[in-house]
Amino acid sequence: MQVPASFQYRKATSVEHALTLLAEYGPESVVVAGGHSLLPMMKLRLAHPEALIDINDLTELAGVRVGRNELVIGAMARHADLLSSAAAGRHLPILHDAERVIADPIVRNRGTVGGSLCQADPSEDLSAVFAALRAELVVRGQDGPRTVAARDFFVGPYQTVLAPGELLVEIRVPLGRSVSAYVKVDRRAGDWAVGAAGAVLTIVDGVVTAAGIGLTALGAPRFVAEEAEDFLTGGPPTESRLVEAGRLAAAHCRPTADQRGPVDYKRHLAGELVTRALRTAAGRA
Repeated sequence: MQVPASFQYRKATSVEHALTLLAEYGPESVVVAGGHSLLPMMKLRLAHPEALIDINDLTELAGVRVGRNELVIGAMARHADLLSSAAAGRHLPILHDAERVIADPIVRNRGTVGGSLCQADPSEDLSAVFAALRAELVVRGQDGPRTVAARDFFVGPYQTVLAPGELLVEIRVPLGRSVSAYVKVDRRAGDWAVGAAGAVLTIVDGVVTAAGIGLTALGAPRFVAEEAEDFLTGGPPTESRLVEAGRLAAAHCRPTADQRGPVDYKRHLAGELVTRALRTAAGRA
């Protein structure tokens, strides 16, 4: 049986208390929410924090609600909460598309939206989704809150801009006239993605006025395909243009070969998935 190294365990009772504990234990402390990523890494000794700060009692960080022109998702909202949110499904169907293919009901009932983002796993679905949606992430530290664009939150595999002592508290997604979709290829239901793509389009009078394209597990910088977004903006969402956007996304991503497939296959998959996601999103208009 695999057993993690010894660690201190503290249970936070509020956001302020969690920040105090993070400051007390310093950079070797780690926040635990759902724990589906952290605890297996600790058992394998890939992660060995000196202290775990449990934030599961922070109900102030839970829930999904509609604010003023935005959807507000608490960092402690479970995947199941987001999937069951009628507002999320009505305004931003990409969120329900993605949540349906994340792991299984057991994981979705326990895992948190904020935890997924902070893990910054290249194969994690929501990072690409929120990047495509141009969401903003609210981070709290002892000096107060700051807001970070989702596209600037990720600095590399398993790396974010969170500084020691900071805590992600909520995700804010702008609401408007957009249509969206997420498509994924995996080896079995609920598995990590071989590749996935999310598309967000604002179409006014037959013209794409804004585009967001996210890529999962396909080596896209900051999880987005900016060249394809730029190409689509200002023109009609015709089939030929959607295919060309997929080609551009494939040309500019940097997939790596692994047990899920070689580079050429993944690059081809990127183009196909982007085109499918765009086609589905446009169809929802």
